[in-house]
Amino acid sequence: MSVETITTISPITNKPILTRNGLTDADLQALPTTATEAFKSYKNTPLSERQRIVKTALQLLNERQDELAKELTEQMGRPIAYTAKEITTAVARGEYLLKISGDALADTDGEPEKGFKRYIKKVPVGPVLVLFAWNYPYLILVNSVIPALLAGNSVIIKPSPQTPTIAEHFQEIFQEAGLPENVMQYFHCGSFIQLETLVRAPEIQLICFTGSVAGGLAVQRAASDRVGVRVGLELGGKDPAYVRPDVDVKWAAENIVDGAIFNSGQSCCSIERVYVAQEVHDEFVAAVQEELKGYKLGDPFDKSTNIGPVVSKRSAETIRSHIKDALEKGAKDATPENESFKSPPEDGNYVSPTLLTGVTHEMTVMTEETFGPVIPVMKVSSDDEAVKLMNDSVFGLTASIWTKDVEEGHELADNVEAGTVFINRCDYPSPDLAWIGWKDSGKGQTLSKFGFDQFVKLKSYHIKDYPK
Repeated sequence: MSVETITTISPITNKPILTRNGLTDADLQALPTTATEAFKSYKNTPLSERQRIVKTALQLLNERQDELAKELTEQMGRPIAYTAKEITTAVARGEYLLKISGDALADTDGEPEKGFKRYIKKVPVGPVLVLFAWNYPYLILVNSVIPALLAGNSVIIKPSPQTPTIAEHFQEIFQEAGLPENVMQYFHCGSFIQLETLVRAPEIQLICFTGSVAGGLAVQRAASDRVGVRVGLELGGKDPAYVRPDVDVKWAAENIVDGAIFNSGQSCCSIERVYVAQEVHDEFVAAVQEELKGYKLGDPFDKSTNIGPVVSKRSAETIRSHIKDALEKGAKDATPENESFKSPPEDGNYVSPTLLTGVTHEMTVMTEETFGPVIPVMKVSSDDEAVKLMNDSVFGLTASIWTKDVEEGHELADNVEAGTVFINRCDYPSPDLAWIGWKDSGKGQTLSKFGFDQFVKLKSYHIKDYPK
């Protein structure tokens, strides 16, 4: 029986850098059975031991950050100046989830009554299938794998073909930390037909998917004929920012540019739409231009590089098509002169950061996820208009409001349709807050104490004293 070969193409050179073999159909079908057997034992492991394993694994992950950072730059193109930070952030996030796990997984007592004991216990759901994306692979994995293991579940993880080694490292590190064999398994796969086999497997109790809306819908459809399986989806965004007239324009521009083009704009919660009060619009555009002059597009292994390539030729084509559509419909390219934007390396998927003005909601760049280093700016006349436009989207992951009047910003935030609303900040999932997408941005949640909920099911105990 032939086995699928999965090839990773470098976004830096567009040349193959890795190959991995998929599984035979028989081996793939065996994964849920193996995960179930491992779960039967692991679910009885005391929480204190699970916590010890996770703590040790996080320490090992942190110790290897330099090696893992280099590999991450090679596979997905983020500049080497920033990739180690993903590892340290993932560790810090995992440590927070570890810290709150005792309370998050604790029993809940019922009403006291003489002669009775009643309580609700949180028990693990069973084997969990984690399908994760390439853009922040360590952070995405921590969101699901850490609470899944702390709750007592087994996990099967499938990495993106773009970053295949991350799953391999996770399994190695957790086994070194003492995780019993087969509690964590991984597999490589580029075929949705094979993946569907696992999604439909009766042993799988929860599917955690992070990726595109189309991918999430495909997973949800594949699981739709099963009553018991849960599906958690972390999908795309078209996240807006609103700059009020009272703000320090230079400061807001610095932060918004970073929130829009860090990681080449390849974040589900990067800023993809900017609404600016007409009173400060021109000043804001000038401040963004000045900020962009200081960025360097180029070789991600050069420590002075801010912006590397986007992940693929297809991604670059999508980004450029959004820019082209906007310009054809009347937008203006207001990108400042920057020598690195003119002459990036020739072989990779380099897309220059682009500032667009005069955009409208008739343009693709304001309605569909661009996932690239584009900053479209639209002038608004009032808070009400800004909020209306922010909500005019099928997405609802995050939004940000930039203002000196935090109290007023807080009131505006109540009317913004998004799972997370930032005031004077953006592009930062905080581990103590629920990470949740509204509308087409997803369902279910990760992080915070509520991030444990999808990894457990409730079991009520109703005990009456035996008559004497």
